[in-house]
Amino acid sequence: MQVDNRKAIFGWSMYDWANSAFATTVMAGFFPLFFKDFWSVGVEKTVSSFYLGLANSAASIVVALSAPVLGAVADRGSAKKKFLLLFAFLGVVMTTALFLVAQGHWIAASLLYVLACIGFSGGNIFYDSLITAVASERRVDFVSALGYSLGYLGGGSLFALNVWMVRSPATFGFAEMSQAVRFSFLTVGLWWAVFSLPIFLFVREPGSVAEGSRRQMIRDGISQFKATFHEIRHLKTIMLFLAAYWLYIDGVDTIIRMAVAYGKDLGFGSSDLILALLLVQFVGFPAALAFGYLGGKIGARRAIFIAIAVYLGICLWGAGMKTLTDFYLLAVFIALVQGGIQALSRSYYSRLIPASRSAEFFGFYNMLGKFAAVIGPTLMGTVGVLVGALGFSEDTAARAGLSSIAILFAAGGVLLYFVDEKKGRAEAEILGRAADIPEPPAG
Repeated sequence: MQVDNRKAIFGWSMYDWANSAFATTVMAGFFPLFFKDFWSVGVEKTVSSFYLGLANSAASIVVALSAPVLGAVADRGSAKKKFLLLFAFLGVVMTTALFLVAQGHWIAASLLYVLACIGFSGGNIFYDSLITAVASERRVDFVSALGYSLGYLGGGSLFALNVWMVRSPATFGFAEMSQAVRFSFLTVGLWWAVFSLPIFLFVREPGSVAEGSRRQMIRDGISQFKATFHEIRHLKTIMLFLAAYWLYIDGVDTIIRMAVAYGKDLGFGSSDLILALLLVQFVGFPAALAFGYLGGKIGARRAIFIAIAVYLGICLWGAGMKTLTDFYLLAVFIALVQGGIQALSRSYYSRLIPASRSAEFFGFYNMLGKFAAVIGPTLMGTVGVLVGALGFSEDTAARAGLSSIAILFAAGGVLLYFVDEKKGRAEAEILGRAADIPEPPAG
């Protein structure tokens, strides 16, 4: 077995380095700004934010509906790496194609962005599930945090280069800033493709006892999904955690995807917003590792509570901020907890599920995460539009949209309080023994 093998851990972690370039340069950085200023030029600010929220939600719905079934099929045929390759390829191609979209074509930009997000989010189902193949329970918090920390460093490094390109287009041979921004989408696709190679080279997927044709594998996977769906409804611990995760990760994803659009609506300049994002990446790198260490010391659940409390403060403070300095301080606080809450949620959940069915159960995990992201961006955009329709200023409407996200963190924290980890581990053991696919040896 490769559990706790350094090369396997390196290969697994490098996929976060690879695809985080999409999360930073595209999702959080240039796409929201470029969508407003270039592809949807002439459209009102709150309306363009609404369109952006709908695009994020559409991608989330597709991934959410397909995730558990795909995970079950992947488990039955030991096909996690194959599915990861398929979704990564989709994300790379669609991201690269954004380079070709001309000004004013917001529909084409939205469609490519939705498909790229499907590639990004769909791939993460199988990437997350492979953590049980590379890390023992003793090291899973650290390994999960390592992935996120390398994601911040890798995504931030390319983003810094892209920002330099956009701020000094002539240095790179571009006639104008818009050319540099479009070229940055091309660099993200190439970066994603090249640095995905280590996970395919160094991570060995545990074998499955399931044999037979591809069609049989799919039939068995769908049957397994139906059985698990019936089981999971009666697993109180997993259901409670997934419900809590569904709520609080919605707030996290919404802030990631909509923060730049929010700052734009408040009147901050594009350059200032980009610098704030860079700050998040490079503060987030050591902060994610620190949260992994904290989770090992006080327990992942307690560390998640700390992150939720900080996010509640971020929502309330952010809704009332006035100056650019406030925005930069907000970025620092987000950076301190963003990677930590994501990494420890992943490692904590891995303790509650049978490792031999990890793709299937991470399918449910990602399904609820993506259904949450359907609510969050749309909620923020809709509240902004409704408040604006009541006669309030665009500034006030944007602030109201952000403050509404605090409800999700509060509700998620309350549900997480009732999660019993000991009971969850016992349930996972029973499920692992009952499954047709045997549990791999413990790390």
